[in-house]
Amino acid sequence: MSLSEKSIAIVYHSPYGHTAKVASFIAQGAQQAGVQVHSMNIEQIDWDILDRSDAIVFGCPTYMGNLTSGLKLFMEQSSKRWLARAWQGKVAAGFTNGGGLSGDKLAVLQQINLFAMQHGMLWAGLPMMPTGRSGQDLNRMSSFLGLMTQSDNAPVEITPPQGDLNTALWFGEYLGLLLNKFK
Repeated sequence: MSLSEKSIAIVYHSPYGHTAKVASFIAQGAQQAGVQVHSMNIEQIDWDILDRSDAIVFGCPTYMGNLTSGLKLFMEQSSKRWLARAWQGKVAAGFTNGGGLSGDKLAVLQQINLFAMQHGMLWAGLPMMPTGRSGQDLNRMSSFLGLMTQSDNAPVEITPPQGDLNTALWFGEYLGLLLNKFK
């Protein structure tokens, strides 16, 4: 099996563009690892691609310590796949972006993780040691359950900071390399 036969779908909700920006960096990293990437906003879901993908990465902003209603609706719409166990055994991962340094982003990653576990998916976290706390540092929020980025409620043209985007790139590459370890 060649590397290009593996595929990752990235499903995200991004009302202001920050989460879409992070998703694009995850996609770039996964492509560097030699896997095919399908990115889709929740408003344009291709269920057949999700069903065929070897991994699904879920992401949304953190709003008031919760998932967005858009991602929650997507989760509810997946109930037929849950019942059929269609995603069982697929690799899953999660990411979130928030305005504040904490903002309860961990709660969102836990909700995404629980959703993936309900589907019988195999969870892949972010096994990267933090390198510091500045905007240039990798995994500056010390997240291990999934990827956390911060936008400071600033325009998408200037946030998230480069360190967060580089962490997203690393995360995507890690997921692609991980996926390629499976036969």
